[in-house]
Amino acid sequence: MQGSSPDDPVARVVEGAVQRLLDDGDRPDDTRLWHALRGTSRGGKRLRPRLLLDAYDALAGAAPPEPRDVAVRVAAALELLHHAFLVHDDVIDGADTRRGRPNVAGVHAAQALESGASARQAEDYGAAAGILAGDLALAAAVRAVALCGASPAATEQLLDVVDEAMHLTADGELADVRLSLGGCADLDETLRTAERKTAVYSFQLPLRAAVILAGREDLDEGVRRLGRDLGLAFQLRDDLDGVFGDPAETGKSNASDLREGKCTPLVALAHGTSAWGELSTLLGDPDAGDAELRRARELLEACGARAAVETLAADLERDAVALGLALGLGELAENVAGAHLTRASSAA
Repeated sequence: MQGSSPDDPVARVVEGAVQRLLDDGDRPDDTRLWHALRGTSRGGKRLRPRLLLDAYDALAGAAPPEPRDVAVRVAAALELLHHAFLVHDDVIDGADTRRGRPNVAGVHAAQALESGASARQAEDYGAAAGILAGDLALAAAVRAVALCGASPAATEQLLDVVDEAMHLTADGELADVRLSLGGCADLDETLRTAERKTAVYSFQLPLRAAVILAGREDLDEGVRRLGRDLGLAFQLRDDLDGVFGDPAETGKSNASDLREGKCTPLVALAHGTSAWGELSTLLGDPDAGDAELRRARELLEACGARAAVETLAADLERDAVALGLALGLGELAENVAGAHLTRASSAA
């Protein structure tokens, strides 16, 4: 699943469906907002549609209630939903780039600057564009699910799980912002936030949609647990990369989380240890230099927080692989978690 080859037939199907959805329809004047959405959507890993299709293919059997082309359309809709969340997330974070290039807000802010707007005006204009473009993408994603071609009963089920995921993800996003306001939550709260912000829509939703389309609703509770374990492990690994990773390999900064003082499970585990007195003075400093960042990493290692998060992620991945085998989704779970398990074992 991860790092799929361009010759992978599933990857080609996913990419084609996503681009058709983005290019489809006669929108008035081909609005600049939708044009910006199309441009900034390219280059993603397409994790969510791959999860859905891999699960569907594993579970559908010889005569599934919904044909595969319907599953493909739903998979593309979930990728558009993901892009909508990313566009809104960038506005919340005040970011003007995504995947190394200007995002929707960045594109429009640059246009405003070119037209003579002040920096503050350009920033406000870019944020407004991001909010509105994200809204359009959300509406288009829900519309695509409603028109996917599934039976009325299956379509209603799909819309229900999408609606639930949107509500829980919004709650998780707001909780994530709340955790950045000051102080630090305990481990349980940071994990609940990660589950709602990441696991619910990125892992549980594609798997739940797959069991609906494959006619295997009896597996819904199982794939919820599977999605939770995979999603939490994914987020924990991402948190580790955000502090200890090599930006050349991960494609993300290893300084921004520390400079923002982001309350992740990694930081929550350090809270209350002997390292916290010094560590708390280093976190949340937007001007922290290399020496301060290096010291913060040393403290996170010395107090055992890094090792604890790595162990927790590895345990979740092992549980996910075992659960995946029981559900008939062993290969899927191994594909998602296997690379991390190998890395964790070699580092032990």
